[in-house]
Amino acid sequence: MQFSHVPEIWRRFPQLVPGVLVVGGIDAAADVAPLLEPWYARSRERLAQGPESELAEVSAWRRAYAQMGLKPTQYRSAAEALLRRFRKEGDLPRVHPLVDVCNAVSLAFALPVAVYDLARIDTYLEVRPAEGGEEHVGFGGEVEHAELGEVIFADASRHAHARRWTFRQSRRSTVSPETRDVLIVAEGLHPGAGTDVPALLDALAAALAGPWGPPRQRAVLTAADPRATFP
Repeated sequence: MQFSHVPEIWRRFPQLVPGVLVVGGIDAAADVAPLLEPWYARSRERLAQGPESELAEVSAWRRAYAQMGLKPTQYRSAAEALLRRFRKEGDLPRVHPLVDVCNAVSLAFALPVAVYDLARIDTYLEVRPAEGGEEHVGFGGEVEHAELGEVIFADASRHAHARRWTFRQSRRSTVSPETRDVLIVAEGLHPGAGTDVPALLDALAAALAGPWGPPRQRAVLTAADPRATFP
C-alpha cells in the first residue's frame, strides 16, 4: 500500500505539507470523550479571536480552491467546514471514536484531517487531477463521477475516495464499526505548515495511543520524498 501526491500537485502547490499516520487495531467501543474537550477548548479560544475564514490555515486553503477555479465559499475545505459548524453549534456530532478524535484535533489545528479505511482502498491512494469519470459514493449512497481535472484521492480501481481535494470524502472508505486499519492524512498549505503538520501528527499519535496503541507508521512527505509505503 502506498500514499502519495503526483508531481503535478507539488508543482502547482509547492507550499504543501502532507502528513500521514497508519493506525491498526481500531474498534468502535473505545471511550474517547475525555480526549475531546481539551481540543474543543483550544478551538473555542481560536474562534473567539475571529471567524474561521481569517485563520491562516483556512485562508491558505481558500486561496488553493480559488487557484483551482472553485468558489471558496461554495467548496470549503474539511477543516473550514468543521470549524464553521463548531462555531455555530458549539459541538460536533459523534460519528465513531476514532473519527471524533481526528475531528477534534482537526478543529484545534484548523487543518483538514481525513481518515480512510485501508480495507476499502485498492493497492494505493494517490492525490491527483481526475481523468474524468472516477466513481465517488456520496454519504447518502448516491454515485457521482469526478470531473476532469478536479483534485481527487484515487486508488488503483479508479475510485475517487475524496473529491475536490479536501472537500468531501467517499462513503466507500469512511470508518465503520468493522474498520480495523486506517490511513490518516493531514495537509497544510499555510506558511507555518512545516511546523504545524508535524505537531498535529504528534498530538494525534499521542491521543490515539491510549485507546488503540501507537501508530504503526508516521511520515511527513515532501516533493523530494513524496511517497509513504506501508504494509
